[in-house]
Amino acid sequence: MALNRKLKSLGVVAAACCFWAAPAQTNSKSDEDVVAVEINGVKLTLKDLEQKRASVLFQARTNYYETERKVIDDVVDEYLLDQQAKKEGVTVAELLERHVNAQVAKDPSEEALHVYYEGVDTSESYESVRGKIVDSLRQRRQAKAKAAYLQSLRSQTPIILRLPPPRTLISMQDVPVRGAAKSRVRVVEFADYQCPVCQQFEPVMEKLEADFKGKIEFAFKDFPLSMHPDAPKAAEAAHCAGAQGKYWEYHDLMFAKKRLDEAALKNYATDLKLDTTNFNTCLDKGQMTTLVNTQANEAQALGVPGTPTIFVNGRFVSGNLTYEKLHAIIAEEISATSEPAAARADAPTPNQAPHNMHVPQP
Repeated sequence: MALNRKLKSLGVVAAACCFWAAPAQTNSKSDEDVVAVEINGVKLTLKDLEQKRASVLFQARTNYYETERKVIDDVVDEYLLDQQAKKEGVTVAELLERHVNAQVAKDPSEEALHVYYEGVDTSESYESVRGKIVDSLRQRRQAKAKAAYLQSLRSQTPIILRLPPPRTLISMQDVPVRGAAKSRVRVVEFADYQCPVCQQFEPVMEKLEADFKGKIEFAFKDFPLSMHPDAPKAAEAAHCAGAQGKYWEYHDLMFAKKRLDEAALKNYATDLKLDTTNFNTCLDKGQMTTLVNTQANEAQALGVPGTPTIFVNGRFVSGNLTYEKLHAIIAEEISATSEPAAARADAPTPNQAPHNMHVPQP
């Protein structure tokens, strides 16, 4: 009973066979009008703080949300193990021994352990670290076996997650978008064409676009980093191609070719059969510089930590951007709402002065 009360208090309800994230709830008017601080007679409300430091508060809420999600996952796992143990008439420890530990493969042979040892950066002898290698392998295998078992229990159990994630508004003015019009989910990527991590990440985005074809739309926003000298002109070049209706073709070509010097940028325009005179004039005169700078300033105002950074319906995706993680979040968003993403995410980001930040080198 105590665990059931804990589940209810955390907003986890068994009622449908999927994870579902409800749309974010905004503060009520009375909450926003609460005076947070008074300076020399001047009162600043929570709404004032939100406007002045929106990105800082958004990132803090996102971090807290991730912690809450982790707690919820732990509590759900605890509940599922407890219920399954009762079904089988055993303790949780006995349940794990039966379905997890008993399924773990035997320890590797001495020959295999020697191979593992050769891959370890250590000056210690094989005999002195053999036990540590065996323990490490056992722990990894047990963790994988336990995760697989818990996933099997989750797949058989109706679970709804009602904890709303924090969201922010992303400006969509002059932003190229491709994919399904009026889709439920908009994925926005802030990236840098010269960033090696962005280049490695591109196949992930392509696979997600293919997997969710007809269900999502994708937007690319420029955040050229200072350590990449060719990135700003590359971003401008894509928009110069966009002025002739070939933004996405040019975008894909740059990620495929990876050469971003000015000569290469102009050659790509020839390859795509653009009006090269107009393209070269656009690039040489910096006609798209303001647009690129506007998007970069927005990235800083949002507290974007580096590239690539992803927002799904205004929801910041933190941590390691794996295909599996993004696929799960997009699936959550698709099941969460029937309202087109444009109806919720097209409003411009509130005006904010970009704050000083350190952008780590990818």
